[in-house]
Amino acid sequence: MDLFQKCYEFTRADEVKARGVYPYFRPIQESEGPVVMIEGKKKIMAGSNNYLGLTTHPKVKEAALKALEKYGTSCSGSRYLTGTIDLHNELEFRLAKFFQKEAVLLFSTGYQTAQGIIPTLVQRGDYVISDRDNHASIVAGNVMTKGAGGSLIRYKHMDLDDLERVLSKTPKEAGKLIVSDGVFSTGGSIVDLPRLVKLAKEYNARLLIDDAHSVGVIGKGGRGTASEFDLEKEVDMTMGTFSKTFASLGGFVATDAKVVDYLKHHSPALIFSASPTPASVASALAALEVLEEHPELVTNLISNADYVRKGLKEKGFTVLEGRTGIVPIIVGDDELAFYMWRRLFDEGVFVNVFVSPGVPQGRQMMRNSFMATHEKKHLDFVIDAYEKIGKELNLIK
Repeated sequence: MDLFQKCYEFTRADEVKARGVYPYFRPIQESEGPVVMIEGKKKIMAGSNNYLGLTTHPKVKEAALKALEKYGTSCSGSRYLTGTIDLHNELEFRLAKFFQKEAVLLFSTGYQTAQGIIPTLVQRGDYVISDRDNHASIVAGNVMTKGAGGSLIRYKHMDLDDLERVLSKTPKEAGKLIVSDGVFSTGGSIVDLPRLVKLAKEYNARLLIDDAHSVGVIGKGGRGTASEFDLEKEVDMTMGTFSKTFASLGGFVATDAKVVDYLKHHSPALIFSASPTPASVASALAALEVLEEHPELVTNLISNADYVRKGLKEKGFTVLEGRTGIVPIIVGDDELAFYMWRRLFDEGVFVNVFVSPGVPQGRQMMRNSFMATHEKKHLDFVIDAYEKIGKELNLIK
């Protein structure tokens, strides 16, 4: 069979486009954070991971411009060779202090970070034990681990009894890495970190928490999942991304200095990738400074999300419970979800739609996420639009 045959036979996207309800790859022409311009019209952005609204913060933009003028557009090499500039070292130092860890290592993208950590540490005879609903970047790192000779076991989502069952069956002498999202990106649920830490200690496993959707959202001053539960010293590794709260691009891991040194010299994802660009690093550094100076942004974010969560529940929608910036509404059907997205878009609201197989059948959803910089008028507009369309589609009375 021709390798491209599968491409020519893939028609689902074309079919959705033909019905005028295709929600993906919509180009944004302008953005001021809570409001974006798409197809020449303003839309309330209710689907961005720009949790603290810092992508348009004057300090962040100014930092990017200054870095561009000083260092140019690229570092033109990997961190291992010619690609390290003083900004990389400064951001690593500042993040280590922020997360109360010995050291931090930057990666070029958040998606790449798990691939740089997991298969580098989990080798032949070792085990990576991963929540089934972990982010796709972790899944990719897990798959690469098998290529390195390590073993992969997945436990049921948020089911720590199942995790304990799995751990009890792994060889006592084997190296073990438990991996979990801190805040799960689809539904916004928070991991039971205290019990996870307890199990890791009991079964002599190391623990890696992905805080992509946790930093700037939960924890003291937005310091993430470990801070939320006062377990900073008990979590071995915290990884995250700069593409959300930190208003930039790239990833990081915060851990022991010796672990960072090992990754620096053994991780192919680091050694063979061009380093994060000067403007990206400067933006993330400035965003970190804004977060440290204005912890009230975290409070604003959660207040905004809670306001919409409460408003939509009162209207009669099925809203997943949570206390993060993610507010999912269950629709339960692919076609209905696509059509609802289109109607919201036409009303002036831009959200994310999650359909199968990305979510299980019956769990298709409108996945909303909010920002600290949304104003009440924006939030009320979103709630009113949902109410109008929910009644049209008989989702609410």
